[in-house]
Amino acid sequence: MTTFEVWAPRPGHVRTRIGDDDTEMTHGPGGWWRVDIPDLPDDTEYAFVLDDDPTAIPDPRSLWQPTGVHGPSRIYDQAGYDWRDGGWTGRQLAGGVIYELHVGTFSPEGTFDGAAGRLDHLVELGVDFVELLPVNAFNGDRNWGYDGVGWYAVHDPYGGPDGLKRLVDACHARGLGVILDVVYNHLGPSGNYLDRFGPYLTEAANTWGRNVNLDGPDSDPVRRHIIDNALMWLSDYHIDGLRIDAVHALADRRAVHLLEEMATEVDALSAHVGRPLTLIAESDLNDPKLITPREAGGFGLAAQWSDDFHHALHTALTGERQGYYADFGSLQTLATTLRQAYFHAGTWSSFRHRIHGRPVDIARTPAWRFLGYLQNHDQIGNRAIGDRISATLSDGLVKVGAALVLTAPFTPMLFMGEEWAASTPWQFFTSHPEPELGSTVADGRRAEFAEHGWAADDVPDPQDQKTFERSRLDWRELDDEVHSGMLDFYTRLLALRRSRPELSDPRLGRVHVRYDDESRWLVLHRDAIAVACNLSTDRQPVPIDGTPREVLLASTSGFVYRDGIVEIDGESVAVLALA
Repeated sequence: MTTFEVWAPRPGHVRTRIGDDDTEMTHGPGGWWRVDIPDLPDDTEYAFVLDDDPTAIPDPRSLWQPTGVHGPSRIYDQAGYDWRDGGWTGRQLAGGVIYELHVGTFSPEGTFDGAAGRLDHLVELGVDFVELLPVNAFNGDRNWGYDGVGWYAVHDPYGGPDGLKRLVDACHARGLGVILDVVYNHLGPSGNYLDRFGPYLTEAANTWGRNVNLDGPDSDPVRRHIIDNALMWLSDYHIDGLRIDAVHALADRRAVHLLEEMATEVDALSAHVGRPLTLIAESDLNDPKLITPREAGGFGLAAQWSDDFHHALHTALTGERQGYYADFGSLQTLATTLRQAYFHAGTWSSFRHRIHGRPVDIARTPAWRFLGYLQNHDQIGNRAIGDRISATLSDGLVKVGAALVLTAPFTPMLFMGEEWAASTPWQFFTSHPEPELGSTVADGRRAEFAEHGWAADDVPDPQDQKTFERSRLDWRELDDEVHSGMLDFYTRLLALRRSRPELSDPRLGRVHVRYDDESRWLVLHRDAIAVACNLSTDRQPVPIDGTPREVLLASTSGFVYRDGIVEIDGESVAVLALA
């Protein structure tokens, strides 16, 4: 007997369609409809028919959409997969390093199995977690994943639900945890049928679409839809953590915010399964309440992305000052973020034209709760041509940036290919089958960057297959001396981070920074380790608080050190142990 259930308070009657046969569903409490149908094979396809509309539409909780988001749903047995990770006890985020990747462009195959075939590279590199960009069902074949509409279904061209489980299994077999990017603040522009079932959305909108109904009438089942989805990834797919996209766009005025409710239930699941389960927020609020434990009045999430650290580091290396980079650029801002995580902490933001953020309690908040990065999918892909930082900076400055990320007190995150200074860009790509929607997206992209001085012809067409192909990693680059040299530097940095406890010490109060904006040098002190950075083009002496006794790692052989000073080549970094 197969049970079909759906929350649909809007229609007057609902039928389940299998093939050409419709079966009436029984209306129950709270707007739920149900029917039991016997003798169905495991691969049965089904859909729902609402009222007298002859068009059948997918299940809002469909686990599999093999013919796309407009097609019928397919029955999938979550218990049917033969897991091999019985000995996996999980990984805590503290002390870990994350590697962000997009399944469609990480490997030549663009599938879960293709990604699994490259995991040995990540193990040798020395990371601890693989973070997957969204893999739930979206319309078309190629997309970043943030246009998802089937939140419960795994994108079939990647390999479907079993493919994702095989990848998680393969990661766990190699000691790698898996974090999945999820989007709960909006739905994609094509294939979203939720509003026909019930009030999933409000009339208000955010940057990407209509707000999800988190606090209005009939919002309880909508919140349940989201929280059950989060629990599904963590339990049925053995995922170790979720990165929750743009939580500042979750419009929720309830006394108990959705994120707090989710964190409470995830913690309960963690206690049951006996392994760490991590929730990481992407937020531009600069509000430490997100990561403050619930016992102290916070939401109780494990961590959040730290864009302020990225912006301070990026502008110090590149000199860029446009848009939200306007308040950054000095080594002072970089030093502030290294010591306090946020730069905007109850301070004026010229980009927002208002006071922004509030301070982190550095005496009580461990730095591992903040993710630090030199690059990520947003900060590359939301540039007009998707150029990586290595496309415009010298190898020397890229190594300075890498050293600061991997010796900073935060949880480091790398973006795929960063470790070898991949020459392939990461561009914004879509494959909307509807020509009008595709044109609208492309025109909007060109108009957005025209405001910043880019010629329309320079902005890649997101719908062009070549835009997607350009964004795929070229693993042959590892045979090139320049790329393999960068990979060696990253690998040694990660090994150094693992071997020296000072570098994973999360106490922000023990981080000390010296700098000179005019001379363009900065020194990050982590107890008995000094990270001396020369961002200028000229060789110069850099003062150190202490006596260097050993060079642990350097991007150049052109340096000398003595009591209280290291003289180092331009655009170079040296990590020293102090006496």
